[in-house]
Amino acid sequence: MSSLPRRIDLDAAAAAIDAFLVAIGAPQGNPELERTGQMVARAFAHELLAGYDEDPAAILADATASSAEGLVIVRDLDCVLMCPHHLLPAAGVVHVAYCPGSRVVGFGALGRLTQALSRRLVLQEDFVQSVTDALMQYLDARGAACLVDLAPTCMTIRGGCHYGARATSSAYSGTLRDDIALRQEFLVAIAQPKGPAGR
Repeated sequence: MSSLPRRIDLDAAAAAIDAFLVAIGAPQGNPELERTGQMVARAFAHELLAGYDEDPAAILADATASSAEGLVIVRDLDCVLMCPHHLLPAAGVVHVAYCPGSRVVGFGALGRLTQALSRRLVLQEDFVQSVTDALMQYLDARGAACLVDLAPTCMTIRGGCHYGARATSSAYSGTLRDDIALRQEFLVAIAQPKGPAGR
């Protein structure tokens, strides 16, 4: 799951996008398309797939010793995945929880973890599993959970064009997989109405 340095060739990527536009019959000579190849290449390399440059182990390494046993939950984190089949985004929110072993991380680390693992070419079913795996492996959590609620544009703007459709995927590991009451605590917590700061 750790990341290796990427070899990025923006010029080649931009040329490929320009060739793609020609191949699918996009209007030639349209001034709005003059810089499209460059802009798309930069967007994918530096934003949409930036998670490949992040190492989950490093993100979770800055942990603090703790004897806490209660469930730690961070909910409603903004999330965007890129579908590896259609290269289309799915946007929504992700909820993360873990039962600490002997260490805890700052809440912001959980946000950075989900960003690192979502800004890749990944199915949402695999994304949620990668989050729980990272928490179990690199934080030595006793249990972990991740639930994502997204609007996949590969379903809403193409195919059946199911406008307004949402897709939910979840993964549970350790105590959150085995303890029904604990899993229910997580599900109840993320279903609560947002407070004033989250309106």
